[in-house]
Amino acid sequence: MSGKLPRVTAADVIKALERAGFSFSRQSGIHKIYKNKEDRRVTVPYHSRKILHPKVFASKDEKSEFEG
Repeated sequence: MSGKLPRVTAADVIKALERAGFSFSRQSGIHKIYKNKEDRRVTVPYHSRKILHPKVFASKDEKSEFEG
């Protein structure tokens, strides 16, 4: 994959998280928090139908888990 990150919506990220074994834990304002069985937490800023800024992924170590 080139240096560019995919342009995705929060709904796309949530689908990928659920496929990876994460489940919805709670919500704090616009942030939806997902956890997996190992208690790893991922926070997704939820803006309906808006594409998330690539920097949201660039700052996370987990980005490679959800690419491709």
